Amino acid sequence: MRIVIAGGHGQIALKLSKLLDTQGGYEVAGIIRNPAQGDDLRAVGAEPVLCDLESAGVEEVAAHLQGADVAVFAAGAGPGSGAGRKDTVDRAAAVLFASAAERAGVRRHIVVSAMNADPAHEGDGVFDAYLRAKGEADDYVRNRDGLDWTILRPGRLTDDPGTGLVRLEVSTGRGDITREDVAAVLAELVDSSATAGLTLELIGGSTPVAVAVKDVAGN
Repeated sequence: MRIVIAGGHGQIALKLSKLLDTQGGYEVAGIIRNPAQGDDLRAVGAEPVLCDLESAGVEEVAAHLQGADVAVFAAGAGPGSGAGRKDTVDRAAAVLFASAAERAGVRRHIVVSAMNADPAHEGDGVFDAYLRAKGEADDYVRNRDGLDWTILRPGRLTDDPGTGLVRLEVSTGRGDITREDVAAVLAELVDSSATAGLTLELIGGSTPVAVAVKDVAGN
């Protein structure tokens, strides 16, 4: 199974790549725009793919997605970026990646979004712009008939060691979640097409990751 991850050098993406490589049976490619990051991807078993999602066109991105089984959008403008880049990365790049996946015929599409993402979110701060951007991107993905999408909305991310125990539901309320546990949930979602059409919130909890994903998938 080939998985292409947008934002391949992000912390969650690197953890996901390493986890999939360890499990075996997966061919992982990570989209990056800085060639200096390539060695970091190779170190976790992922193939680096150079592409700037802020300037690329749909056809270019679709070419990188050809032959993939799953597309994962895990890119983000990151801390310290302004409202402008929240729009160009968290919204526009997500829209571009979804359009390219549809063009390339990659139906399974997983998005790492944000809790409380909402295109109608009010406020003038950068974080407000971020939540609007994520919400607009999520709405776009939900309306793509050619995608079997799952949108994952983690709570506040931490760098604590993963516990393997989560709460994964349509609505969880606020809470923290380790990046390792987010990656573990994503790894399960890659193989769980029964979660298509679901927008799920994720925080730390008491349910093993695999069980939590099976529960929301109705298995």
